[in-house]
Amino acid sequence: MDRFFFISVLGLLIVAHRVAGNMACDSIAMLEELENFDVEEVDETELSKVPSWTSERGGKVLVNVDSYGAVGDGVSDDTQAFENAWNTACTTPKSVFLVPPGRHYLVNATRFKGPCAERLVIQIDGTIVAPDEPKNWDPNLPRLWLDFSKLNGVLFQGNGVIDGSGSKWWASSCKKNKSNPCRGAPTALTIDSSSAVKIEGLTIQNSQQMHFVISRSDSVRVSDVLVSAPEDSPNTDGIHITGSTNVVLQDCKIGTGDDCVSIVNDSSNIKMKRIFCGPGHGISIGSLGKDNSTSTVIKVVLDTAFLRETTNGLRIKTWQGGHGYVRGVRFENVAMENVVNPIIIDQFYCDSPKTCKNQTSAVEISEITYRNISGTTKSSKAMKFACSDTVPCNNIVLSNINLEKKDGTVATYCNSAKGFGYGVVHPSADCLSSHNKNYNAIGQSAITKESSVIGQTKISEFSETITEGIIHTEL
Repeated sequence: MDRFFFISVLGLLIVAHRVAGNMACDSIAMLEELENFDVEEVDETELSKVPSWTSERGGKVLVNVDSYGAVGDGVSDDTQAFENAWNTACTTPKSVFLVPPGRHYLVNATRFKGPCAERLVIQIDGTIVAPDEPKNWDPNLPRLWLDFSKLNGVLFQGNGVIDGSGSKWWASSCKKNKSNPCRGAPTALTIDSSSAVKIEGLTIQNSQQMHFVISRSDSVRVSDVLVSAPEDSPNTDGIHITGSTNVVLQDCKIGTGDDCVSIVNDSSNIKMKRIFCGPGHGISIGSLGKDNSTSTVIKVVLDTAFLRETTNGLRIKTWQGGHGYVRGVRFENVAMENVVNPIIIDQFYCDSPKTCKNQTSAVEISEITYRNISGTTKSSKAMKFACSDTVPCNNIVLSNINLEKKDGTVATYCNSAKGFGYGVVHPSADCLSSHNKNYNAIGQSAITKESSVIGQTKISEFSETITEGIIHTEL
């Protein structure tokens, strides 16, 4: 379906559903802008490998952590050696900060601060490991492990591993044992207050909590990154984006104990393409609006993904009492296998040991498109739109949806959700045209074989490339 036809259909449907004139125009403009918001493929010449370290070709200055006293036996503390090497690399133009292969470097919580000289490359080919004992963590950096800030035009690359040694942190979590106090834990890798940064080829695993956070940054591209932690590791989000714009995630494989990708406060222009997710809690926008806060997320596109054995698929989650909005989101070409909640909007999210009180304000959710979504679910509620009575969800668009349950029928649940579907929509989502709670269920026999393969060519080709899955390394 070409884009002009898609926007024309949406315009007619919005008018047909009697949306107010100005709102209709705004919605059509937003959807049209979103249709042109695609992921550009990585230019391999831009991400070309740095010349051989033993050669002067390319004019690179090699800064090897071993030359600054790093031992690399996984036992000796190499923190000071890393800091000294960083100080040299950061102040030297065209330098390469090298973590060589074949060794394990024990590094404590460290801030690697910029700004740095031009064309810095951070080449991680070895393994960086965190101390495994929470009691010995630096109390001045309780939420950070490897924190990079104020960088511009920096390339992270290599075949190395960043290992958070998180098992003892998970065991002490209140989500593992309710008698434990609820407290934060470090993030393995953070890119903060930076711009024009590229990360390629790294493995990030077993983080204490979140694996990789992109915070307050602009123009960040992440490609061919593997994120891995056991399914029962608490709060171990894969890639977390907050306060950032113009972020691209491409060809990433993520399997953790929490969201594969989470996008939160004041983030915009986020593009994801060819993402493998599982296990985990799916691909999420949110949570937003906690403690009556204001949050905005705008212009998010996911194109081509495969989710396997996740608790959620495509999720938007907000707390009651919040303010702000989520607008202009497009999920398309997504295949799912045994996902509990394939499509879910939840404006009553409550991740708290205490019951959350009812509140009237809410983060507004509108202009959300789901297109070419198929697969199997473990739940009878394949689609769930649980929206606020006072701040309903608007302009939810469904096109070519085919979600089935192997041993029963599937249904759509709606509360204060407005929108429409066209083409194949299974299960039926007629409840989107109603303002009241409603279910729509349909038997599997009502869907023809022809309709079940709509839009699946791209998805099947992608899923075949990731059949090896993710191997979790537990400590």
